[in-house]
Amino acid sequence: MTTSIKSRSSTAAPNFLIQFWQKQAPNILPPAIGILSFLAIWQLISMSGLSRIPGPLSLWTDDRTRTLLLYPFYDRGGLDKGLFWQTVASLIRVAQGYFLAAFVGISVGVIVGTNPLINKALDPIFQFLRMVAPLAWVPIALVALQQNQPAAIFVIFITSVWPILINTAEGVRQIPDDYNNVAKVLQLSRKEYYLNILFPSALPYIFTGLRIAIGLAWLAIIAAEIVMSGIVGIGFFIWDAYQQNYISEILLAVIYIGAVGLLLDRAIAYLQHLIVPAEQK
Repeated sequence: MTTSIKSRSSTAAPNFLIQFWQKQAPNILPPAIGILSFLAIWQLISMSGLSRIPGPLSLWTDDRTRTLLLYPFYDRGGLDKGLFWQTVASLIRVAQGYFLAAFVGISVGVIVGTNPLINKALDPIFQFLRMVAPLAWVPIALVALQQNQPAAIFVIFITSVWPILINTAEGVRQIPDDYNNVAKVLQLSRKEYYLNILFPSALPYIFTGLRIAIGLAWLAIIAAEIVMSGIVGIGFFIWDAYQQNYISEILLAVIYIGAVGLLLDRAIAYLQHLIVPAEQK
């Protein structure tokens, strides 16, 4: 009896793995083949001498880059830190600027969306300011704030606030008239209207703005740190590596940037999945 149970469990595991692979293979194989093909072509171009950019294998063959890969948590003080701490420093600045942008963007977006006159007055200013590139704000922030840290946070804020504000305002304007009529019939207070009608209805638009903004915030901090000197961060790490002609280190930092940006986007998408009802998506 014991032998038969063991045999069944041993055959059940391979069957489960086979079924799992059959279901997931169409989702796993194409991107895996695409990524491997891209890396192979890149390595061949690098080995042929057609490009001065080293191939992906240099991330391991280069001693400095291999050390950064194996020891991302080292900290020798000052600016000499591993990529983990460089990334964390950038993420802290992004969090500060992004949450400030979310608070201001949602608040002002609600005001603009519920007041057509204010919207007409401020919309040209918003559209004008959102067209300014993040790097253009760097010297203005440095002149105004005199310090790199608050200047970097301001650049993140001013870059990421616009998609949140504009999408929130649009979400408020798209609230169905039936909802507003019901609120008038029930004589809901402003607080009840916001909590029960306005925010639930505008949530999909708000999260669209938040997802766009987190990508812009991450891009902005990289650009700001490259220009600003003397602050720990992955953007400064890239600039320092470029100054010393450590191209493999730049490639490794770019991989970090792409991976962190992807995780940030997926985190906001997961939060949206938890909060926004399925029928509103």
